Amino acid sequence: MRGTYLSNPMMGLGKILIFSGFVFIALGLIIVFGGRIPGLGRLPGDILIKKENITFYFPLTTSLILSAILSLLWMAFRQK
Repeated sequence: MRGTYLSNPMMGLGKILIFSGFVFIALGLIIVFGGRIPGLGRLPGDILIKKENITFYFPLTTSLILSAILSLLWMAFRQK
């Protein structure tokens, strides 16, 4: 079994580290350019509560949409 995937356990770790790097790059781009994407973070269903001394914001709809997009990308890249 020499030269196969199973003979080198570090190969799996290398793939995980490369994938993690791509995820961190994508998250960094979202953080940097996220405020410039029109409508992102201000969708219907995002929760905004303003009181006298406190503001609470939870982007529920934005989180669901981003989760769906990331799930679709994950499924597309997992196909062999």
